[in-house]
Amino acid sequence: MGKGCRVSKLCILSVVLALAAITTIVTLWTLALTGDDATAPWDRYRLPADLVPDSYNITLWPRLSPDPDTGLYLFTGKSTVKFKCVKETDLILIHTNKLNFTKLENEQIVRLSATDGGSAPSIKSTWLQPETQYMVIQLGNSLTPQQTYELYAEFTGELADDLAGFYRSEYEEDGVRKTVATSQMHPTHARKTFPCFDEPAMKAVFHVTLIHPVGTVALSNGMETDIINTNIDGVTVTQTKFEPTAKMSSYLLAIVVSDYTYINATQGDTLIRIWARRKAIEQGQGDYALNVTGPVLDFFQSYYNISYPLSKSDQIALPDFYFGAMENWGLVTYRETNLLYDPLTSSNRNKETTATIIAHELAHMWFGNLVTLRWWNEVWLNEGFASYVSYLGADYAEPSWDVKDLIVLDDIQRVMAVDALTSSHPLSSKEDSIILPNQITEQFDTISYSKGASVLRMMSSFLSESVFVQGLYSYLNHFAYDNTVGNDLWDHLEMAVKANDVSLPYSVSEIMNRWVLQMGFPVVTIDTGKGMVTQKYFLLDPESKVTVDSPYNYEWVIPITWMNKSGVSRNTFWLTKKEAYNSDFLMDQSWILGNINVTGYYRVNYDPSNWDRLYKQLVTDHLVIPVANRAQLLDDAFSLARAQLVPNVYPLMLTSFLLNETEYMPWQAALNNLQYYYLMFDRTEVYQPLQDHVMKLVTPLFMHFKELTANWTEIPEKHTDQYNQVNAIQMGCNVGLTECQNLITGWFKQWMDHPQHNLIAANLRSVVYCSAIAAGGDAEWVFAWSQYKSATLASEAGKLMSALACTNDTYLLQSYLSYTLNPDMIRKQDATFVITSVASNRMGQDLAWDFVREQWEYMFTEYGVGSFSFASMISGVTARLSTPTELQQLEEFVNEHSAAGFGSATQAVQQALERTRANIKWLELNKKPILEWLTTGSGL
Repeated sequence: MGKGCRVSKLCILSVVLALAAITTIVTLWTLALTGDDATAPWDRYRLPADLVPDSYNITLWPRLSPDPDTGLYLFTGKSTVKFKCVKETDLILIHTNKLNFTKLENEQIVRLSATDGGSAPSIKSTWLQPETQYMVIQLGNSLTPQQTYELYAEFTGELADDLAGFYRSEYEEDGVRKTVATSQMHPTHARKTFPCFDEPAMKAVFHVTLIHPVGTVALSNGMETDIINTNIDGVTVTQTKFEPTAKMSSYLLAIVVSDYTYINATQGDTLIRIWARRKAIEQGQGDYALNVTGPVLDFFQSYYNISYPLSKSDQIALPDFYFGAMENWGLVTYRETNLLYDPLTSSNRNKETTATIIAHELAHMWFGNLVTLRWWNEVWLNEGFASYVSYLGADYAEPSWDVKDLIVLDDIQRVMAVDALTSSHPLSSKEDSIILPNQITEQFDTISYSKGASVLRMMSSFLSESVFVQGLYSYLNHFAYDNTVGNDLWDHLEMAVKANDVSLPYSVSEIMNRWVLQMGFPVVTIDTGKGMVTQKYFLLDPESKVTVDSPYNYEWVIPITWMNKSGVSRNTFWLTKKEAYNSDFLMDQSWILGNINVTGYYRVNYDPSNWDRLYKQLVTDHLVIPVANRAQLLDDAFSLARAQLVPNVYPLMLTSFLLNETEYMPWQAALNNLQYYYLMFDRTEVYQPLQDHVMKLVTPLFMHFKELTANWTEIPEKHTDQYNQVNAIQMGCNVGLTECQNLITGWFKQWMDHPQHNLIAANLRSVVYCSAIAAGGDAEWVFAWSQYKSATLASEAGKLMSALACTNDTYLLQSYLSYTLNPDMIRKQDATFVITSVASNRMGQDLAWDFVREQWEYMFTEYGVGSFSFASMISGVTARLSTPTELQQLEEFVNEHSAAGFGSATQAVQQALERTRANIKWLELNKKPILEWLTTGSGL
């Protein structure tokens, strides 16, 4: 019966989705054929410019218990929006989605009035337009330009668990089930909470009142100003009013009702509060966030040269949250695992995550909130900037970590793997090409965040940080509380360039437009025999066809920094065309190394002689080359080999210097790239020779950390050494190093024998849990599951959640996948992570891929975009696909679901197809020679 109910619901939803898809296609087709002017205003996805909001007065009352009649959790609300008419019109369009409106006098669902006491036009008719998410109000007469009006409405909405708009999050504490009413308005979900002009350029002031159960606390962007207990409809409730917000976009509004508590401190005139579950606060899990927030705020006030504009900075940890965090002005929301930190059980990776994410979100308080991009087509500038300066903020708060260089691994090298596909996209798109909500959501991808951070870091480097910051201050100061387009930033940076007499080959905009308006990046080739430097669009699959035209013919203006054995050159060589000559690059005996500290967003190739000289330098004295460039040489070599630009043995030969390498960055770059080899080869005869090769490399590293930590009893002092200790153990156990496997199974058994006393070092828990579960059986898995369900710290639960996917028992993996369909077993926000974790296990790849194909329609309709990261799921379960049969399965999957579409995963699906075809070609070309190299003693 249960199954039948689900199938019936699924069928209905499928029909609805199909009809919606057809409607969308017809609408867009009509737009294309007839042009915007021939389309009714309510059928367009962008608001007209006739009306501009001034302020909102919103009262919301969330019910934290289900309605006795429907069983649903509901909220009721009243809102008044004050707006100005700037162009005569007899039509009001205002966003609303999934709200039910209460009829007012004259059977109308809204009431319109003029603010000066005059008369407003009568309302002729009102209806909802679900496709474009509007309430349409047709007036009897026109609104008067320059006149202000107020629109009042009463409504009811569902406080669903879909992680979008005003939603419900639940958790259990001391055996009691508790409910939190919270919000995620970004990017287009404010309209799901109250009727509003829900576009980023439609800034306004928000006056918020929340009605909530006595004993709970209410939070919003502004400070609480008036808290009273009152009686409404026979119910005793608490009413909390807040100070008006600054003028801001609707997506930044935040509201939370909970029984949380907080810790607080002051930084200058700013009140800082960290909110979380009571037990989490009592256990000190919010202390680190409180300690780091003040210094980060101080850094950004100094960096921007603009004071933090609000009276308080609240940060709150939520049990269920779709994004990692959200920069709501004055009330930043986080996943628990990203804000809470326990010094006894959290790792240094958790600590760095907390510091950098806090820095990312607080960076937005100025860049994004104070000054906001006009439309979502330039999301990259907002998110890329915050991603870049998050390293600077975290470095200021934790100077001993040397965290700034980690952008090379975590952003630059990571995004290059995606940006080297023809299915990539430019950072910035035309404004009219990003219209639908799904298209907006798609913009929040690794290109926007990581490539955006990479090119801004490059620009800061060639301008100098002082000039960059000067232009940034001018930009923020000029456009405070307003909206901009990307060119506005280039203009203010250009003013700073001229004021400081900086020498550039072109203007800032002419240089940066080549990195922003065309996808991909170049490979720079330095020929030391001829002194020639060339650039070429870099593609992982050299046979792939580029179908997207570039306004610059895929040429870039490239700042090239370099060094040789004598040291780093002070001069930057600008490559402004396809090729150029530079006598400094002529080398006979010495090597040359390009892109120092990887400040440029490009790869570097060399003639064979220079590669050979670099290889000899690495194996004789690798410390001569900067650590970031040692990581770069490995990553470039592996990628160039995949693109058939260097022999496939080059990167494998380069790995030999790792025998003497103990630094984290080169090792992590190598392991990231070897992971691709494992993805391609771990189901072939190449797998064991590859394992043997890696064992030879990693054994000295394992023994190094054994000695450094006094036989694993101490913690390395250096931040990145702690990371590399994890690498040594993880790879040692993965390749079958007996001493490693005995070590971790012993630790895990000790914990199983004494479940209340986990003595495994916090930094090592992820790798120990995974390796022990992989080596164990049912008992280890069941124990880990019980520990996951009872974990009180989100980061600890996350480690166990990941480790449960490491088992080699296919029955357990299949069961684990099924748990993702039950939110009581795996939270909706974590389902994607579990599925991709199973797919990353070579025993789970086929299971995860089959599961996604079987359950796609159900997940896509039941879970929706608010709670499920379909793009990351598609990327995760298809990463290993490398055979013609698997490509056929993928193509059939795409064809089967193309009518309904893939929503925010559309780009990921295209990338998966391209990547799979490239994998097939790469495997055909490289399997035999790599196997020969690994088995003939050419290795080590």
